Formats: sequence, structure tokens, C-alpha cells
Amino acid sequence: MGPIYTFDDIIDMLRRRAGVIILITLVGCIASVFWALSIAHVYQSSEVIQIEQPKIANDLAPSTVEGSSARRLQLIEQQLMARGTLIDIIQRFDLYDNMTELRTSEKVDLLRRSVTITGVAAPREGYADDGTISVMTFTAEMDNPADAQAVAREFADRTRQMSAAQRQSQTLETLEFFQRQEQNLIRDISALEAELADYRAENDLSLAGSLEFRRGEISSLNDAILELDREIIATRLARDRVNPDARAATIAREQEELNATLESLSTQRDLLQEQREILTTSLQTSPEVEQELARFERRMSQLQDQLEVITARRNEAEVGFSLESDQRGEKLITLEQAELPDYPVSLSRKKRAAVGGMGSFMLALIVAFLLELRRPIIRSARQMTRETGLVPVVSIPDLSPQEKRRTLGKVWQQRLNAGKQGRAARMARKQRG
Repeated sequence: MGPIYTFDDIIDMLRRRAGVIILITLVGCIASVFWALSIAHVYQSSEVIQIEQPKIANDLAPSTVEGSSARRLQLIEQQLMARGTLIDIIQRFDLYDNMTELRTSEKVDLLRRSVTITGVAAPREGYADDGTISVMTFTAEMDNPADAQAVAREFADRTRQMSAAQRQSQTLETLEFFQRQEQNLIRDISALEAELADYRAENDLSLAGSLEFRRGEISSLNDAILELDREIIATRLARDRVNPDARAATIAREQEELNATLESLSTQRDLLQEQREILTTSLQTSPEVEQELARFERRMSQLQDQLEVITARRNEAEVGFSLESDQRGEKLITLEQAELPDYPVSLSRKKRAAVGGMGSFMLALIVAFLLELRRPIIRSARQMTRETGLVPVVSIPDLSPQEKRRTLGKVWQQRLNAGKQGRAARMARKQRG
């Protein structure tokens, strides 16, 4: 510390550098006042929204909106902080109109830094983290309390609107996708049925029933023909066994009846035989035709299975869309509305000026100390004894003009006091004599 070691040395330094200290402190205080007046107050307003879970259990009516709420809200936050959205908010509320020198990009960056969005995760269920957010807080810091309240509410309102629109859009797109898939499958099935009908017509397979049905019909016709053959044989035997001893009229009548029965049975047998031949002819198809029919059946079965799956999923998508349309799914509600701030959150102007004044005084002390270190001169007998160990015989006072005037003033004051004391003593002696 050079020549400064004790408290008396510090007092001497302050006395010697009082002019510099006062000047720097005064200039610093004036600058602090202007600095405090130039900085605007900052007001803060916050709005809190809560993520409300679906009113109907997901097991009973599953929603088609997939993904965690944290991921969806993060995407919404990125959209809110996009340049276009921030410019829209700035123009809507006429923000930073008093800062005409700022460019649009600087205003966007200033608003982006003035708004803070924080989320609180919901408690875990077990050891798994499902990424659910329970509360979101939107905080805006502006130089105007009304702007802070309006910006916080605007960000919260846009978040609610974008969340609802995002969920409805996702459920609607899911529903439309499954509806298009269902319509495509129905169209494919209709086209396959028409193609199958054309193929049957081209290959003369247009008789009612399938191949298995016709094979069953042929089997039934064979049984019927066999039964008719038995009856024909029995009728012929009965005709041959007519009693020859009977009257001629009786014999003729019985033979005529048996011949009529035999003719009827033969006609029936011919008709059944003709029908069987037609069915047999329709069954005499090539192996390629049977393979093609089997391929048609497989494709039809596959399309029917796909249609059942798509129909089930389309029903689930309709349930999810109904939930979102009726606002019975996950939604955002206002837990605490942004209020008009009464006091600024920034440091007051008085405190700023006081801090600046204290800093100016500390700077003045540092400058004074640096000036002392720049010229480390021994200024008193006490310093001489401490630094060198020698006791000075005579101490010559400071003879600078200021110190000289101060010394002469002290000597003149001492003489005046001595004269007054002498006159008082003489008067006292005269009174006693």
C-alpha cells in the first residue's frame, strides 16, 4: 500500500485528495441521475393455464391424438416464437412504437427475449415418464403494464386456440384417411365383383350357384335318375306279370295304365338326364378357369378382411373426432389470468441513482488511492520513523500556498489570543492594585 498503512494515513489521503474525490463523486452522481432517468421501468405479467385430462377414460373412448402433451406444446411454442407470429403480435398491439430507430428484426428479437414460457411436468405414475405437462406459465416483461398484460394473455390465448385446432385437425385428418381407405376398398370390391361377373359370362359360368352347388345338383339328379330307373324296372316287371287268364278288357286296361306310367317315368328320366348333361357340361372347365376363380375368391376374401379392419378403425376415428368436437378430450383451461401489474419489477430510479452515487464514490476513492501509489512520498515524521527507523530532528511543514495561508492563519490566531490574554492580565493587576 506504499505509504498508507494506518487509519491516520487514510485520513491524510482523504484530506489531501478531497478535491479529486468530490469532483469525481459529483460527476458520477449527476451521470447516475441521468442514467436512472433514461432507463424505463419494466412491468411483468403472467398467465397460467392448466392442461386438463380427458373427461372420458381412454380405455372407453380412445382418442386418435397420439404423442405426449409436452411434445405437442413444444411444437406450439416454436410456432408462437416464429418470426411471422411475433410480427403479427407487434403490429396488433403497437409494441415498441416509441423506438423508431429499431428495425423489425430487432423488435422481433426484443419481444422474443421479453416473453418466457415455462411448463411444469405432471407427477409420474410409477417409473414411467409419459411426458405429460400439468401447468404452463406465460410471462411477459414490458415497459408498459397494459402491454405486459396484453402480451401475456395473447400468448396464452393463441396457445389454447392452436392446441384445440391442432387436436381437431389431427382427429379430422385421421377420420378422413380411414374414410378414404374404406371408400377405396368398397370401390375395389365392386370392381372385383364386376370383373368376376364378366369372367363368368365369358366362360359360360353364369348359371345360378357355384361349382360346389352344381356338383351337389348333379349328385341329386343322379339319385333321382337312379330312383326313376328302379321305378321303370318295377313297372316293366309289373307289365310282364299281368295275369293272362283275366279278361281281355282287363288285361288291356292294366297294360295301358302300366304303359302310361312307364312313359311318364321315361319322360321324367329324360328330363333329368338332360339337366344333368347341362350341369355336367358347365362343369367341364379347364384348370386355368378354376385357378382364376380361386384367385378371385382369395382377392375378395382379402378385401373383405381389410374392409372389416378399416371399418373398425374408422369407427374409432369417429369416436375420437366426436370427443374433440365436443371438447371432451384434453384441453387447456385458464388457471390464473394475467392481471395489470401495479409495480415494476425492475430497480427503482432512486435505487439506481443511489447505486450510481455509491459507485462514483468508490471510483473516487480508487482514483485517489492510485494517485497516492503513483507518488509514494513520506509526508510525516511518523511515516519516516516507520519506513526508515530514523527519528527526524526537525519537521518542516508543508509550504505550499494553501498550507502557507493555513499556517499563517494559525500563527495570527495564536498572536491574537496571546494579546487578549495579556490585556486581560494587565487589567486584572490594575484592579488588584
